[in-house]
Amino acid sequence: MANYIIGTCGHIDHGKTSLIKALNGFEGDSTNEEKQRGITIDLSFSNMKRDDKNIAFIDVPGHEKLVKNMIAGAFSFDCVMIVVSANERIKPQTVEHLEILNLLGVKNAVLTITKKDLIEESELEFAISEIEEFIKEFDFNLLFTSAVSIYDEKSINDLKDRLFALDASTKIEENFFRYYVDRIFSIQGAGTVVTGTVLGKPIKLEEKVFICDTKKEAKIKKLQVHGKEVEESNISNRTAINLAGIKKEEIQKGFVISKKGYLRGFSIIDISFNTLKNKSLKHNTNYSIFIGSKRVEGKVLLFNNLDSLESGFATLKLEEEIFSIYKEKLIIRQGNHTIAGAKILSPISDPLKKSQKLQLLQVLEEENINQAYKILLDAHKKGLGLISSAQRFALNHEKALEYAKELEDVFIDEQALIIYPIETKELIKDFIKEIYMKNQFAFLSNQSIALRLKWASQNFIQIALNELVKENFLVMDQALYKNPNITIDFKTSLETQILKRLENESITPTAPYNIYDEMDLDRKVGDDILKSLCNKKVVLRLQHNIFIHAQSLTNLVNEMKKIIKQDGYIDLQNLKDKYPISRKYLITYLDYLDNFSEIKKEEDKRVFIK
Repeated sequence: MANYIIGTCGHIDHGKTSLIKALNGFEGDSTNEEKQRGITIDLSFSNMKRDDKNIAFIDVPGHEKLVKNMIAGAFSFDCVMIVVSANERIKPQTVEHLEILNLLGVKNAVLTITKKDLIEESELEFAISEIEEFIKEFDFNLLFTSAVSIYDEKSINDLKDRLFALDASTKIEENFFRYYVDRIFSIQGAGTVVTGTVLGKPIKLEEKVFICDTKKEAKIKKLQVHGKEVEESNISNRTAINLAGIKKEEIQKGFVISKKGYLRGFSIIDISFNTLKNKSLKHNTNYSIFIGSKRVEGKVLLFNNLDSLESGFATLKLEEEIFSIYKEKLIIRQGNHTIAGAKILSPISDPLKKSQKLQLLQVLEEENINQAYKILLDAHKKGLGLISSAQRFALNHEKALEYAKELEDVFIDEQALIIYPIETKELIKDFIKEIYMKNQFAFLSNQSIALRLKWASQNFIQIALNELVKENFLVMDQALYKNPNITIDFKTSLETQILKRLENESITPTAPYNIYDEMDLDRKVGDDILKSLCNKKVVLRLQHNIFIHAQSLTNLVNEMKKIIKQDGYIDLQNLKDKYPISRKYLITYLDYLDNFSEIKKEEDKRVFIK
């Protein structure tokens, strides 16, 4: 089914809510306060269907003090229905709504002149012309104009026909599902339900979603679209999601629900902005930022200006993280006044110098992604993850790889989805060289090096290793690399070194992985050596990470038996009195005594069997 979201905007009492009721029977002013005051306080949602088309209406508040609620609905509009009363014409709140919609990038608009019955027919034509002329001052694609009265059924039906004739294929599918929460409530027997508009990609029943703000995963128990349970909800659908395992108190309006791994939150983002007429953004000044259904306070820092600007680039330092994407729109307000609209250029905070950042923002404003990659790679010498391209550039992995392949002097790891400047290979080679120059008996695999050099992918490390072999700095022994100048039997030598080390460490042996790291030894090789020593019974394994020299253990057991003979028992305390070592060793050695037939355990003590 094709879905189309139409938002109604206009001045208070110009008949938006009554118009929606005439179109689909829905009365938006549902709370007592709304009915008493005669205004829409929060967003009202309703719909109407015909054949395979569904039109969802978002009736936004018209009162000047409730503009923040209006912004929460406007971000998801496919089209705006500008509602103007025939007898009152354009009013201040109409203007502010139009300004905000322009700033948010809403293009398609229909003009509906309400209350046409309150003026003469001859005056109506003049009113329509005057209002249309005013709207031309804004950047809208005006699809049609319709004059109606809720008491004239034909005018309402004509408007319906024209609305259903609109093209509903305006929303472009993105790389991943996103959803701003605008309402939260709890239903007895069902649990937590949130409402919002599906963005990016459809979602399905039983899918797992990720609540970005709390970093919690949840399963979709039920999906409802306009009161009907569905198995899938498409882009632009106003959707209620019943979340499993999430309490109502854990979610707030403005939270973002998505899929795990796509969005990271940042409290510092970079934007380009344009202010309204006769207004400017001031440097180092606090403003309210509205994005999706979220409001967050923050400070605006202008680029290359310490005073104020009407348009340009700025950094937002926010009081909390937001989960935004490239080119997402936001509104900047101060008190009850809208100041500017902005487009997010850099939703991810990068460690860039100011000159680099300005360069980056300029190319992002021009949508020059190839050049943006070059600037970012200059700052990310240790690799730039292509996975972040979904958020950073609104690109899927395939498209991100296409851009990456156009770059020169880079290594692209298509498996790990990381790009490296080719010069970074020298950093890897230097790191490996340092290990082998310090320890001539180093014996490492690609995987062992990757454990130490966490920013480098194994494919990139392999290229560095291949070059070091070609340069005769290393030789390959199966999947391991060693010093070419060492001619003795490596494994026998390493076995001797490990055995000697365990003998010296006596009853406090180092954990195996720490031994391997200190000896620059591959973990699998180290495990094989310990296994061999255990088979020869010169080393015993007592726990997964405690391997002790056999003679050290024999000596310790003899001393422990002496304690039992002297005190009548042995426990944690009297063993610690004699051997003030870590508790993990003491417990392990006490447990080992249970292997001896002449010793038994009584509660927390070991005693000789009489």
